[in-house]
Amino acid sequence: MALLEARQLRVDLHTHRGTAAAVRDMTFTLERGDTLGLIGESGCGKSMTALALMGLAPENATVSGSV
Repeated sequence: MALLEARQLRVDLHTHRGTAAAVRDMTFTLERGDTLGLIGESGCGKSMTALALMGLAPENATVSGSV
């Protein structure tokens, strides 16, 4: 049984310039004892992924997929 499973997680940010995709279709499963590392350059969506997983995405965000 998975401890955490994300399927096609997507986060779109709505700004005055339009909509920007912060996270696009991320899918993963973590089992007991697993470790997941998110790496990438600044602005690639690492923090937004974590916020969405915890239900703490900003008000201007639309989160879709399943967790």
